[in-house]
Amino acid sequence: MSSTVRTTTDIRPFHVDVPEDELAELRDRLAATRWPSKELVSDRSQGVQLATLQELARYWEKEYDWRKAEAKLNASPQFTTEIDGVDIHFIHVKSAHENALPLIMTHGWPGSVMEMIDSVGPLTDPTAHGGSAVDAFDLVLPSLPGYGFSGEPVEVGWEPGPDRTGLGRAHAPPRLHPATWPRAATSARASPTRWAARQPEGLIGIHTNLLVPALSGTMPTDTDEERAAAAQIATFQRSGNGYFVEMATRPQTIGYALLDSPVALAAWMADHDTDAYYKISHAFVDRQPSGNLTRDHILDNITLYWLIGTGASAARSYWEAYGPDAPAAGGQPLPPPTIPFGFTTFPGEIWRTPRSWVEASYPNVSYFHEVDKGGHFAAWEEPELFSSELRAAFSSLR
Repeated sequence: MSSTVRTTTDIRPFHVDVPEDELAELRDRLAATRWPSKELVSDRSQGVQLATLQELARYWEKEYDWRKAEAKLNASPQFTTEIDGVDIHFIHVKSAHENALPLIMTHGWPGSVMEMIDSVGPLTDPTAHGGSAVDAFDLVLPSLPGYGFSGEPVEVGWEPGPDRTGLGRAHAPPRLHPATWPRAATSARASPTRWAARQPEGLIGIHTNLLVPALSGTMPTDTDEERAAAAQIATFQRSGNGYFVEMATRPQTIGYALLDSPVALAAWMADHDTDAYYKISHAFVDRQPSGNLTRDHILDNITLYWLIGTGASAARSYWEAYGPDAPAAGGQPLPPPTIPFGFTTFPGEIWRTPRSWVEASYPNVSYFHEVDKGGHFAAWEEPELFSSELRAAFSSLR
């Protein structure tokens, strides 16, 4: 699967090399899929549509080439380091420009470092992508514990504890940037970055495009914009959050299917939100990708989950973060953050977040912007646009 060159330091170089027999086994499993009958509706209201998944599986078995994704991963410096007994994998790309700002970019589910890898060029070499040298970043792209090439936690309490998933993964950059730390920024759409924002040692700013606190239902609904956002969340909670409820309450149960069937894994990951689902469907059925959300890029991410076998461990992160039986359930509310906070609203997100909601959750809002394209997987779908948003969000903090 991979090789790790161990040294006497805390940072170990990492290289991806998947054995050919594992790829052959994947193709055999795809060929042996037992298919259900066609859904009885004309939309996705019963779940992932048969035509979409059959075309995805056909392409995955017959045409997809994992070696291209593997080469893309190995083109960037990769490492592992142990944090609290778990090996954490991360990509670390230094900019050629002087005084580049260290930036930690974290993924969520159903993502991985694959969704951010095409942002490496625009962020580390902005002069080649319409920016200036002062906009450059040194990037750290970690894999969450239990995701990708990172190890699986062997005990509860990793997510969303402030000393572990949120801040714990940020311990790697000081080892890599002893001269520049603690001046670093972080960007993501997942709960670990929310914890980091409230434990700000070492961070000068944060950016995200998903306002997780809005799911609590405590946001104001005084304006038309606020009521529209609240209605979108209500729709999601009524008919779009099946994956959320299952993983937050019974991650082990769904884990058996995700580890045993690649088609089950693909269906589970594709059925995240309406906007992303239809973009994925159009990419396979109609051969019409949305931006960078191509057939190959979609399967790069799904194949990574399959080859490493992280379906169950990734699902458990939802139980830890949101489950009523998790150790963190019923704990004290998070304290208000004090560091500058940037937010970008993408039109295809599960809900369009008003600025008033951002300010209600993060008092120190230093950047807010609405763009005209992109969705939940914005860094993946529109890497150039997403990178320009990060440059703008952090420009005043350098």
